[in-house]
Amino acid sequence: MGKNMLNYSAKALCVGEGSMSAVMALKDLGFFDVHGVYRHPFFSLKHKKFIYELDYEDKSYDFVLSRDLDKVSVPALLVLEIERVLKPGGIGAILIGPTGSDPTSLIRSATPVSSLLKASIVVYVDHLNELTLVVFEKKLENVTYFEQYRLPADCPSMTNNKAIMNHIEPLMEVKPMEFEENVAYLPEFVNVSSKQRLVYIDIGASEHMNSNVSSWFFPSYPLDQKAFDVYFVDHNISVMLSYIKRPGINFVYYPGLAENRATSSSTNRDSDPFLEDEGFDFQLWFKDTVQYADYVVLKMNAGDVELQLLSDLFESGIICFIDELFLHCSDRTESGQAVKGGDCVSLFKSLRRAGVYVHQWWGA
Repeated sequence: MGKNMLNYSAKALCVGEGSMSAVMALKDLGFFDVHGVYRHPFFSLKHKKFIYELDYEDKSYDFVLSRDLDKVSVPALLVLEIERVLKPGGIGAILIGPTGSDPTSLIRSATPVSSLLKASIVVYVDHLNELTLVVFEKKLENVTYFEQYRLPADCPSMTNNKAIMNHIEPLMEVKPMEFEENVAYLPEFVNVSSKQRLVYIDIGASEHMNSNVSSWFFPSYPLDQKAFDVYFVDHNISVMLSYIKRPGINFVYYPGLAENRATSSSTNRDSDPFLEDEGFDFQLWFKDTVQYADYVVLKMNAGDVELQLLSDLFESGIICFIDELFLHCSDRTESGQAVKGGDCVSLFKSLRRAGVYVHQWWGA
């Protein structure tokens, strides 16, 4: 759909007047699991109030549509019932009208709905012919940071990794001895022999590349590093010069990463030469360069800039094209702020629950 809020496998419910025609319209659009119900509110002598109950279990629908808000005696009961049957993360849509085409009327139309919502937030409002469409999303329950994002139904990495997520190594509070020996690398559980293009991306590579580091790749990784197209993404040109001369290794200049170093220590601000920020867009670069590679491995630090980038990867859906992630994390970012989720272990748990095959990377 236009706003990417639903996929055609969503279980949908149309409530109230015109529900039958709405069911047919949704089916014509491609939705196949659609139901309709037309119920009038009634007054309960026992409860001494109007009741508008839907005969469906809690959290049973992905999408609920209604045109009845301005037709029922007690609108709040209808809204609460819609919220009740919606799954966490589900979408509700209510048509109200007519309100006119004045943009300020959108705010007036949305307010009665938003004021009645108890477990949802309004995410979209617009005119639809003479009516006003108010769309809201039910909040997720007990989720961690990255689980809040609604990824596309066709999300290759999440789909492929779901069945093997139980094989990944357990998370550790402190760095274990010989930690590499305990890493359950993804190629140990999936067949990559038929993959035509393997890509390795290292964001902020200069942080761990110096004269004492003999290899930038994971020494115990089950695939030969020469099989990968390699991209070092960094702001530090001087450190990277000796590496980009090697065959198959490419340097991608990302000046925004300099913010991490500048934030952490003012004494280092002038130590790393970097050019003027030319507006590098990592997401655009990824889509143009590596999105349709057969197998993508990403390594990065959990710095301020990288964590925002990671959030952007979820929001854009690009995370669906990253097969394996190595993340180096400390409980405080360069600016001294706590990492998203509160601490590193919570961050990793959040990523794994969202379906990312992510490893704790403790560095060289």
